[in-house]
Amino acid sequence: MKAVHFGAGNIGRGFIGLLLSRSGYEVCFVDVNEKLVSELAQRKEYPVTLASDQQETVMVRGVTAINSMSDPAAAAQAIAEADLVTTAVGVNILKHIAGTIAQGLTLRKDGAAAAPLHIIACENAIGGSSQLKEHVYAQLDEATRQWADDHVAFPDAAVDRIVPLQQHENPLQVVVEPFYEWAVDQSQMFEGFHRVEGVHYVDRLEPYIERKLFTVNTGHCSAAYMGYLQGHATIQEAMNDQKVVQHVRAVLSETGAVLVAKHGFSPAEHQAYIDTILERFANPALTDEVSRVGRSPIRKLSAGDRLVSPATQAYEREFGYGYLALTMAMALCFDVPDDPEAAELQASLREVGASKTLAKYTGLDAEHPIHQAVLAHYEELKGR
Repeated sequence: MKAVHFGAGNIGRGFIGLLLSRSGYEVCFVDVNEKLVSELAQRKEYPVTLASDQQETVMVRGVTAINSMSDPAAAAQAIAEADLVTTAVGVNILKHIAGTIAQGLTLRKDGAAAAPLHIIACENAIGGSSQLKEHVYAQLDEATRQWADDHVAFPDAAVDRIVPLQQHENPLQVVVEPFYEWAVDQSQMFEGFHRVEGVHYVDRLEPYIERKLFTVNTGHCSAAYMGYLQGHATIQEAMNDQKVVQHVRAVLSETGAVLVAKHGFSPAEHQAYIDTILERFANPALTDEVSRVGRSPIRKLSAGDRLVSPATQAYEREFGYGYLALTMAMALCFDVPDDPEAAELQASLREVGASKTLAKYTGLDAEHPIHQAVLAHYEELKGR
């Protein structure tokens, strides 16, 4: 079996590629980073180390790679011959790989490939595969779209594994935390699909996506933004600060109330999930920079993402959202010049002020109670 995976970065190699290989797939990575591509194509293997006390290392073998920028035809042909296609490129990059996938599907159709194909976007986003499908279908002609309706499925997925920025002598080595979760919506898949070892197949994905987004991602950025203001360099350092831990717990109490009410999670089980997440953040075997976890604050402050969405849902249920609002205010204070989104945010704050900036990037108008709460927290933070 052959799998094509877009994104040869740390998540692609240390998480998705690892699980695909374990399930018997030959994995072909598609990327535009020539160094990674050439190393993978030459070595055909790479080591994955678990960030645990034992530091176990496993070798992922039988892999190869294609540079989709320098050899788009080879990338399209790989898709035409694939049994599975996955991505881990970042949701904003999906539109840039859609053309290659569209070309591959056209070749697949013309080659009369009989087997159905699943294309799964493993991104930190709600409905990542559905978004990818829209981008791909926009580049297909009508006949190929009709063929794809019967032969190609884009099941949505939720993924969770912390893979920090890292440097190794072997450029292919990657360190990942032991914990992972990969849930796929099997209701969007063809019958008789080949199960990937370690994937949790579910009939309703939204509860798992929101649980991960509003717990792992919300908690992670909350630790980063408060950690940044407290002068901490890493998440692990921040999680040794009880002020940060108490803030993150308070934030996750607010998101947890929404998740329990909306999706019917057991309160006790969800609290255990929160406790596990906090332990993961504090894992001493990982070193994750505050600047990395907090990067792209504009995306994190957007209406459907990890802060505004749970706060809005909490407000609609008349639940508390004060700590979420405080985290949003802290995000406005995240002044990291080499992060383009942080730089853009700071420029907007200087040019038009906090209220207009907040409305622009969160979609919350100036009269909204959450907007007013964030603004009050921001003014207090800047006044210190």
